[in-house]
Amino acid sequence: MNNTQISKTINWGIIGLGNIAHKFATDLLTIEGAKLYAVASRNQDKAHAFADKYLAVTAFDSYEALAKDKNIDAVYIATPHALHMENTLLCLKQGIAVLCEKPFAMNYNEVSKMIATAKANNVLLMEALWTYFLPHYQYVLKALEDKIFGDVIKLEADFGFYRAFDNSSRLFNKSLGGGSLLDIGIYPIFAAISTLGMPKNIEAKAGYFKNGADSSCDMLFEYDNNAKAYLKSTLVEDTGTEAIFYCERGTIKINSMFHMPTTVTLIPKNGTPETLDFGYNTIGYNYEAIHFNELLRQEKTESNVMTFAFSEQLIKTLDHVRSLINLEY
Repeated sequence: MNNTQISKTINWGIIGLGNIAHKFATDLLTIEGAKLYAVASRNQDKAHAFADKYLAVTAFDSYEALAKDKNIDAVYIATPHALHMENTLLCLKQGIAVLCEKPFAMNYNEVSKMIATAKANNVLLMEALWTYFLPHYQYVLKALEDKIFGDVIKLEADFGFYRAFDNSSRLFNKSLGGGSLLDIGIYPIFAAISTLGMPKNIEAKAGYFKNGADSSCDMLFEYDNNAKAYLKSTLVEDTGTEAIFYCERGTIKINSMFHMPTTVTLIPKNGTPETLDFGYNTIGYNYEAIHFNELLRQEKTESNVMTFAFSEQLIKTLDHVRSLINLEY
């Protein structure tokens, strides 16, 4: 991509047009200097309807056709987990920058291939873990780094909601990476690794649906400094979906739905709690997209926030937990 192109509006494509793609496209409309140029679905009618709704120029009935469109600068991949590597490699080999929805892929081997291909083709690649870019989460990262309440002693992070079992749903389809761990367990794990780093020891236990997909997973991460992280994902009950950092002199609580735009409550041990509102007026996907656009304009091939090393740590941890609970895809 030459400098003339990157000074212009960045043309986006979206592969896979499910619920999360609608959210991403909604927020893309709010970003200056970015345009939804093309979308692709295996269903042409679905592609046209999506394109009409979000003002895309072109609608394709195959992912391959989108990847060959020379007008596209960046692609957001929102297909089921099991297709992430295949779809990412398709675009990278065409020289198109890729923002791939989390989890990056099914396992470390797949992630390694994606990163190696991005490097070989000198193309930008990033895992779309949107939470990392949200202002409230960036605030908490800074507060913990600055030790406003001292060191973290304990983290409790959960993500749970009840869904009636449906064997035809992607959420429960083991072959597509369905189940609680890869779909939502990644968020509590992300909260632990992004704040406390890699644990020295992990314990985990899981429950299962009748088709072998995990219904819930309880994890304990232990750290060298004696800090502990109690993490949980579940598809069989509604939970608070909070991330609570218990520190030496107080508590930092990311309130319900901690992974998406929300509030943060600071609770000093001997003081008055204070809840911070970050004034969100979008769904929240615009923050990662803006970051990605800037990387593209600066001709970067790797994010300085969601680094390859961090994505590798995340998927290695997911692989480790899967080995502990005997979950194989």
